[in-house]
Amino acid sequence: VQLQASGGGSVQAGGSLRLSCAASGRTFSRQTVGWFRQAPGKEREFVAAIRWNSGGYTYYADSVKGRFTISGDNAKSTVYLVMNSLRPEDTAVYYCAADPSIILSSIRMARQYEYWGQGTQVTVSS
Repeated sequence: VQLQASGGGSVQAGGSLRLSCAASGRTFSRQTVGWFRQAPGKEREFVAAIRWNSGGYTYYADSVKGRFTISGDNAKSTVYLVMNSLRPEDTAVYYCAADPSIILSSIRMARQYEYWGQGTQVTVSS
């Protein structure tokens, strides 16, 4: 699976962005797809995930719950991350990842995902 992340940019605090993760080579229908982010000098951290291979359930990091929404369009093989009420601390490179066999207890662990996109920069100014 090849993943292409896009949609990043620069916004002011309180603004919104929509990230997209498009898959080629295989659809997302049997995958868990996650979004992670990495700020300079920090470890890559979990943001959100959707388990298309298990009912489409969604999961969020506490820091983004209520502000970010993950969703998917299987016909377009694309997963979206809508980010509202952005804060300066959301500034990071955002990556999408996918895996066909990740278990629920590992869904927040970056190292458990097999496929990764190239990342898209999100910058939020105060």
